[in-house]
Parts: sequence; structure tokens; C-alpha cells
Amino acid sequence: MSEREVLELLRENARYSAADIARMTDLSAEEVEATIQELEAAGVVRGYQAVVDWDELEDERVRAEVELNVHLDRETGYGEIAERLARFPEVTALRLVSGDYDFDMEVEGDSIREVSQFVSEKVAPVPEITQTVTHYVMTSYKENGIEFGDDEEDDRLSFSP
Repeated sequence: MSEREVLELLRENARYSAADIARMTDLSAEEVEATIQELEAAGVVRGYQAVVDWDELEDERVRAEVELNVHLDRETGYGEIAERLARFPEVTALRLVSGDYDFDMEVEGDSIREVSQFVSEKVAPVPEITQTVTHYVMTSYKENGIEFGDDEEDDRLSFSP
């Protein structure tokens, strides 16, 4: 049994108990608890979160994916820019990516206006940021490996040419 298998089970369901994981593996509950504590202490496991389908709540959150292009100077690197951006509570995820832009930033707010103001007043003025492109999330079909089904039959008519 490897740490990786314990991690995969925790990612599948973070509410599994040590006894649950022990039943699914060749480890004892005590070995599972020790492995999880080691992974937490080493910073491999950073936290446990619920996967929320915001579309199912009346108190809906506005989420957006924001593409950021940056221009680096001799004194500033990607890490410094990321540290500044990650401090904002509106930022739920931030990744350095390859491709047409530099950072992929996920943002949440209570309204489109709130998200727009955050991007225009807090993010865009960062001196190294040269361009922002905001994409509002209309609906989510899958988050963190969990599919969101609408539990309704597809009422579209099938069509074959």
C-alpha cells in the first residue's frame, strides 16, 4: 500500500475514515492514520473541502476564469506576482500555465459586478499585468472529478440525417 493509494482514496471521498481506508487496503487503521498525519505534516495534504454545486442553491455564487498576461522585469518573477494575487480572498485558484497567457486565475464573488470590479480595480492595476480576459462560468458539469448531473431526463428530440 502506498501513500499514493491513500491519497487517491481521500480525493475520492475525504470523509472516508481511517477504518474505511484500512478496509479498502492492506493497512491497519493505525497505519492509515499515521500515513495521513505524515502527509499533512509534509504539506502534501493541504486541506479538505466539499465540492459544491452552486447551481443547486438559491444563494448562487458568481465564478469566473481569468486569463492573465504579464510582463516580467529583472527584479520580478512569476512567484512574486503569484504571491500578491493569491492573497486576495476572491482568488480561489491560481496557476502558471503554458500557452497564450501566463496565469489562469479562478475568482468568486456575489455578483458579476463584484467580480468585474475586483478584476478591474485590484488585478488589472498590478504593474506587471498587461492583459486580463474574464470568462464567467455559466454552469459546471464536473468539479474536482465529481460530475454534476441535473437528475432530469434529456427532453431534446434525437435527430438523425
